[in-house]
Amino acid sequence: MPSGPIAGAPPRDPGPGGVGILMELGLFSFAETPVDPSTGRQVDGGRRIRNLVEEIELADAVGLDVFGVGEHHRPDYAVSAPAIVLAAAAARTRRIRLTSAVSVLSSDDPVRVFQDFATLDQLSQGRAEIMAGRGSFTESFPLFGLDLSDYDALFSEKLELLLRLRSEERITWDGTLRPSIRDRGVYPRPFQDPLPVWVAVGGSPRSVVRVARLGLPMALAIIGGQPERFRPMVELYREVAAEAGHDPARLPVSINSHGFVADTTEAAAEIAFAPFTETMTRIGRERGWPPYSRSQFEFERSARGALVLGSPQEVIDKILAQHELFGHERFLLQLTVGPIEHRQVLRAIELFGTEVAPVVRREVGEAPAGTRSGAES
Repeated sequence: MPSGPIAGAPPRDPGPGGVGILMELGLFSFAETPVDPSTGRQVDGGRRIRNLVEEIELADAVGLDVFGVGEHHRPDYAVSAPAIVLAAAAARTRRIRLTSAVSVLSSDDPVRVFQDFATLDQLSQGRAEIMAGRGSFTESFPLFGLDLSDYDALFSEKLELLLRLRSEERITWDGTLRPSIRDRGVYPRPFQDPLPVWVAVGGSPRSVVRVARLGLPMALAIIGGQPERFRPMVELYREVAAEAGHDPARLPVSINSHGFVADTTEAAAEIAFAPFTETMTRIGRERGWPPYSRSQFEFERSARGALVLGSPQEVIDKILAQHELFGHERFLLQLTVGPIEHRQVLRAIELFGTEVAPVVRREVGEAPAGTRSGAES
């Protein structure tokens, strides 16, 4: 049986900040389907999903540790049901861990989320994870008849229920925004005990404190600006976790970033710039941001920016520099911020798995056999 999530693994040698030194490397995708700036046509959703499963299959083949799939309810993203896509990938992979990135728990039902991922966990024999979050878009709230003014309260209540569901086969629970449950069994039970639950945050101290007090692994999204400005968030997480009686050495942090990797610096920038700029400008327009500029892109891909983009060596350097800041145990890279040719994405996955990951693991330090999340014991 799998050893369970990182947080349940045997103790490891402490690294920076008192946490373990194991580094897991992985990818995540939103299965983007906007208008491709190179063709003027919208990416076909069905083809994008099929390509995504192929990308996950390759990520497994080249030895990456994790692949995440996001949930959205918009025309520019193809996946609204991550567990279904991950289940398809589970049938074509052997060892890679499969997670949502994120499950928008506020607008979903925790019972159904748990059942979906428990089913995925059984199909994959212990490789499923839930990464819960409030989501960066709001389309799902009116779609499912929810009041956006309850944004934070919905997440808090439903996260509480999700954690109860994974620890109790039969549950009695009182809710205010979600109907109460009276002595009902929830099935299937997952292969792992407990089913790993991470919480994704975007830099809000309040969100960080909530995750720390619950003693859950935290995924921190760094998609712009200078990464060092997020260091206080990671320090706050570990401090509050310790104050709440949790061992920070057993609570992993994931850094989730945008980027791309190609054979050369020039190729990475040439491939990623137009899709990245189109996406950031389009989403920024909805939020009142100015258009994304070439100078902004150049800063973000510089040594002090948040984009993890370039040749394999540049990507290695960026990940290791962030590890000096955060001492984190997991790094996930979003390669397809906008529409990029499938063959170029596959090449990026190959480079990330065969050239970037081995060096990062060697530099950061490998855990003893059997302590990696998903390893058999």
